[in-house]
Amino acid sequence: MFFSRFLTLIFACGVLAGCGESVSRDFPSRILVVGDSMLATGRINDAAVSDVMEKTLHETVVDRSTIGARFHYALPISGAAGLNITKQYVDGDWDWVVVNGGGNDLWMGCGCMLCAAKIDRLISEDGTKGTIPGFLSDLRQSGAKVIYVGYMRSPGRISPIEHCKDEGAELEKRISKLSKLDAGLIYLSLEDLVPHGDGSFHGIDMIHPSNKGSKAIGQIISNVIEGA
Repeated sequence: MFFSRFLTLIFACGVLAGCGESVSRDFPSRILVVGDSMLATGRINDAAVSDVMEKTLHETVVDRSTIGARFHYALPISGAAGLNITKQYVDGDWDWVVVNGGGNDLWMGCGCMLCAAKIDRLISEDGTKGTIPGFLSDLRQSGAKVIYVGYMRSPGRISPIEHCKDEGAELEKRISKLSKLDAGLIYLSLEDLVPHGDGSFHGIDMIHPSNKGSKAIGQIISNVIEGA
């Protein structure tokens, strides 16, 4: 019993450590970031995607992304702490909300096997129904423009997610369809970011971005915001 409680405590601490920033009602920022570890990695060293955005745009960015976060996450406490991406959003006068996610739903939720039903639950084939379209619709109704950031692709080396690439590509194809229905929703593909055989954009696990990868992603997002 003690050991079980100890593990629960450790897990909860890990979740809280991986959570993004808290936000007060008068927080001076117009940009919010929500999502999973692709955006959250590097935060401890001020090298996460949001840190790059702050340096590039010269303004404050609120980063609520959390390592291990999913769109479908049932546990209430840790979900509210950030492991449910939809719970990361907080009300604010946001001009932009940057979003990513879905990878953990596929990788951890179905092990990249028999994922058709999981993908359909996230987003329908025509891009109009599911958890992701519903969440993005809520964000758009708040008045913010939304940038949905796709995932970096495997560099062609051995990677734990190499066999997930077809499922990931299908997920993003559907999100791309959705973005064509709303000018205020921008789908940002990272499909061509990583040259084949170049592992420098990924960390040692070949899943998460390295500092170089986070810098590249942050600069691309910043370019979209500046260009708009």
